[in-house]
Amino acid sequence: MLSPEILVQAYLSGSFPMADPDEDNQIYWHTPSQRGLIPLDDRFKVPKNLARLYRKGVFETSINRDFQAVIRQCAALRPGDTWISEEIIEAYCELNRIGLAHSFEVWQNDQLVGGLYGVALGKVFCGESMFHTVTDASKIALIFLVEFLREQKFELLDTQYLNPHLLQFGAYEVSQEFYMLQFNEILNRSLP
Repeated sequence: MLSPEILVQAYLSGSFPMADPDEDNQIYWHTPSQRGLIPLDDRFKVPKNLARLYRKGVFETSINRDFQAVIRQCAALRPGDTWISEEIIEAYCELNRIGLAHSFEVWQNDQLVGGLYGVALGKVFCGESMFHTVTDASKIALIFLVEFLREQKFELLDTQYLNPHLLQFGAYEVSQEFYMLQFNEILNRSLP
């Protein structure tokens, strides 16, 4: 059974869980050799049309307003083929209750239309998954997340794996070894 303690220990060792729906949602620990990161400095790129959309205020944003709805929407993206099992949902909801997991939500007309969630340890945010039901809503969630992390003086935004969607924002890869060096250095500075 996944517990908050097990999850935190996994993150501290550079791993994260994924369930395999083809194996009765057996949970496997992933430690990629290359780690995706999103820069929190001026290398973070926001396409002009998205920056305009964000500033227009078409969407309302919030933090932790409905964590469970966000993680469930992320799981619903690929019915029958998701790594977010019920056990993972319950464990991350518990992490949210104790203040370590957070959701960044995007709303339109009081409907949840996009969002993402992840885990914050010290000044490191480990992004887990994102979703959208309206075009660009997940991208708005990412911009909102980066703004928040900058305001809170976070130093590292881990995306686990790199994908074409994240490349447009300036995401890049580092080796797992380099990631762990950075992660531990930041954690040592930012935790009491």
